[in-house]
Amino acid sequence: MTRTPPRHSDARVLEAWRENAAPWTQAVRAQAIESRRLVTDRAVVEAALRLAPRSVLDLGCGEGWLSRALCLHGIEVHGVDAIADLIDAARRMRTGAAAPEPRYDCLSYEDIAAGALQARYDLAICNFSLLGDDSVAGLLGAMPGVLNPRGRLLIQTLHPPQACGEASYLDGWRDGSWAGCDAAFGEPAPWYFRTIGGWVALLERSGLRLRELAEPVHPVSGRPVSLLLVADAG
Repeated sequence: MTRTPPRHSDARVLEAWRENAAPWTQAVRAQAIESRRLVTDRAVVEAALRLAPRSVLDLGCGEGWLSRALCLHGIEVHGVDAIADLIDAARRMRTGAAAPEPRYDCLSYEDIAAGALQARYDLAICNFSLLGDDSVAGLLGAMPGVLNPRGRLLIQTLHPPQACGEASYLDGWRDGSWAGCDAAFGEPAPWYFRTIGGWVALLERSGLRLRELAEPVHPVSGRPVSLLLVADAG
């Protein structure tokens, strides 16, 4: 008998994404999520291009949209995700241009922390893909060994003060939501909320130094939508 993982756990994060891989792929490809369409997709692509990498590791790449977008700029991209159905969807979708195709592998953050990657990269990107607790800490702790000298880590995550809602502004597990998505989605993944200070402290514990911080703003509400962090190994 398969045991159900605890409601607030890294294992439940992965289980929920396995259950929702198909509707997520459809939502991303239909550009159905307003915040992504208006703000955050462009924000992460522009931030990545400004860092001028030749090679990129797309961590938690999902169905591969970001990997494909960066390949269109002639960048060598390696996308990894723990969800096999998302990696299969990514492999089936081509860039549709005279550009290199991304390479995709199904790897968990625990695999990467254990040394599964043999290459080093100019830039590692985590675009709304750092949802867990221990798995995220292990992944970020491995980043100094994954980045080239002078390499960078780029994180885009929910803007902590905006995402906190009515809950206390303290690091900890929160229930998930598919707000902005349609009824095709099932049970949402939980996520581990971090304050801005919590993110900075986690980077420091991981042997990384924060170099830049930005807060992309919604063009209508004027409120910050996400938090962009750029770090390196110092």
